[in-house]
Amino acid sequence: MGYSAEDFQGRPVIAVLNTWSGIACCHTHFRERAEQVRNGVWAAGGFPLEIPVLSLAEQFQKPSAMMYRNLLAMETEEVLRSYPIDGAVLMGGCDKTTPALVMGAISADLPAIFLPAGPMLRGNWRGQPVGSGTDVWRLWAERQAGEVDDCAWRELEDGIARSPGHCMTMGTASTMTAAVDALGLTLPGASSIPAVDAAHGRMAAACGRAIVELVWEGRTPSALLTAASFDNAVTTVLALGGSTNALIHLIAMARRAGVDLSLDRFDELSRSTPVLADIRPGGRYLMEDFHYAGGLLALLAELRELLHLDARTVGGSLGEACAGAEVYDSEVIRSLERPVMPSGALAVLRGSLAPDGAVIKAVAADPALLHHRGPAVTFEDQADLEARIDDPDLPVTADSVLVLKRGGPVGAPGMPEWGMLPIPRRLLEAGVRDMVRISDSRMSGTSYGTCVLHVAPEAAVGGPLAFVRDGDEIELDVAGRRLDLLVSEAELARRRADFDDFVPSGLSGYGELFVQHVTQANLGCDFEFLRRRPGVTEPVIH
Repeated sequence: MGYSAEDFQGRPVIAVLNTWSGIACCHTHFRERAEQVRNGVWAAGGFPLEIPVLSLAEQFQKPSAMMYRNLLAMETEEVLRSYPIDGAVLMGGCDKTTPALVMGAISADLPAIFLPAGPMLRGNWRGQPVGSGTDVWRLWAERQAGEVDDCAWRELEDGIARSPGHCMTMGTASTMTAAVDALGLTLPGASSIPAVDAAHGRMAAACGRAIVELVWEGRTPSALLTAASFDNAVTTVLALGGSTNALIHLIAMARRAGVDLSLDRFDELSRSTPVLADIRPGGRYLMEDFHYAGGLLALLAELRELLHLDARTVGGSLGEACAGAEVYDSEVIRSLERPVMPSGALAVLRGSLAPDGAVIKAVAADPALLHHRGPAVTFEDQADLEARIDDPDLPVTADSVLVLKRGGPVGAPGMPEWGMLPIPRRLLEAGVRDMVRISDSRMSGTSYGTCVLHVAPEAAVGGPLAFVRDGDEIELDVAGRRLDLLVSEAELARRRADFDDFVPSGLSGYGELFVQHVTQANLGCDFEFLRRRPGVTEPVIH
């Protein structure tokens, strides 16, 4: 390969795991960043080896990139186990790549540092700043209502993605990179640096230098990650008004680390954590504004009294990381005394319709719908929804509750982002812009609306969602943390008697593995056999 023994003997061997590909637009700058990482490794006395791993392109992967998160996690773990590697730089950013890389690195338990892709520049459209996903959904609804024409729509498409990097709203990508930053697995504050800012390249080189030091010190994920670390990550997500997908991913990551993180812990922290970041979809600004307002470290400094500052990180402690950080724009990053929302950005719901839990992003919902009772309009699966949602004869009003079944880990399969059910065109034309919508699916972190998600157990495995019928009354009470199907137990028992578990057909080998072993949303949608496994040994070389 062109190396001499002197190149690597006595040096830490560093894997640079690169999720670049020609179809992953969030990571188009990763070839250059990988070179900068390698330069940093060389400068610190290490020996870098770039290794490509599965690239999860959120916009293009069928049926959902979520289905392949666990596959990338498995690949990451086995690459780090099977090759003669001492430490790793994990290059990711697009939604599922972040948790997947971290899950695999936790299981392998070699020194590792995460290099976040960074958000793209803010979009521009007809003099307005526009954000990934959030403004697309908003303007698509206006287009469906006849308020935005084809010419305006094409201009939006041309102006919304102006650079490499992930979504510049507080979607899943920004949420999860910030969560990993708060966990202590990135260089402090790395998550909010825009992808094309000069500081991002400098950060990449610094990752290369830092991983060599981590290897010499023997600082592995198991030495860093504790229940306090995950509390810090959850609190950060809540203060950011972050994506509902964080619940699934952080639970999966915690279970890999042997930490018992539950939906109830999310809700407990949500009740006491204010939203301080005024970022779309729950606020007004974008990630570029957030970075120049002080970025994640400034937000953590504002949150100091709610964090475990002694939690260890790749660079020391969380308290040391945010010491001295300042807020430069108090509209973008608020103080505890003047929050965007005093608490409850995300709420965990339970009740007869969600015995094992569901979640709603209250900060991005219509406040008038957070306590609502209405009749169900049900769709058996996504194909049924697409066929009937705009039917002029659909018996739906603004007070109806739209219900989608078979959108979960098994039923879809892969739990796609179908949870922001479209509002029927007839209602859009009448001015309706939000409704209560319920599913066992997920929604994009860039989405908004009164959408109840991740209902567990899902419909495909016999959860109560499977038995909802048109006209059934459903009550949502976010303040009371309740989601109830107002149907008698006797009637539900009759409906259950006719139910058989739904098993998707026509799956690939990996698809079969997925549906047979994936856990439900409240347990992180990981494979149960990949939960922390004490006693796993290194492969023997003969």
